[in-house]
Amino acid sequence: MKSGTVALLSFALAAAACGDPGPDRIQQVQELADSADQMLITMRTSLTNLGVRQADLRADTAFLYENSGRADLKKITIHFFNPTGTETSVLTADTGTYFIRTGQMEARGNVFVRRSDGATLTTSVLKYDQALNQVSTDQAYTFVEGARQAQGQGFVSDPSFSNIRTQRLRGTGGGFTLPGQ
Repeated sequence: MKSGTVALLSFALAAAACGDPGPDRIQQVQELADSADQMLITMRTSLTNLGVRQADLRADTAFLYENSGRADLKKITIHFFNPTGTETSVLTADTGTYFIRTGQMEARGNVFVRRSDGATLTTSVLKYDQALNQVSTDQAYTFVEGARQAQGQGFVSDPSFSNIRTQRLRGTGGGFTLPGQ
């Protein structure tokens, strides 16, 4: 063997010995882009119901699949609004899927929601149903409002998080007013 070939083989064996570096991010993006009907850089769309804006959806990258009516999104931000047009909360996440025909969306990875009053919610997955104008998860979550902190396993709420139904709730730092009290 030539010395260049030996050096290249030695480098390849040394690199392989270092362990699996994980998924090749560039290859993943190329594969998604190759199968997508359209790829958009810096996507923005408004979600409305009967002409009233409910949310603004933004993504750094969107891969659109026309046959399924689906958009795979990277680095997403969603601004939610009440019926009078006032922003109620902002969601950020690593990735998401938006089903264009139904208006349903799922945010995944480091999901963080900040309400306009400063309260925050963190979880791994959060779903938004445009027709019902509600958010939900079946995953563990943490909700922080001032000195109060609550954790639970799954909830259903309006996007402003003013009407929450939850399961297995536990928390610290003060009381919560129960409905009808």
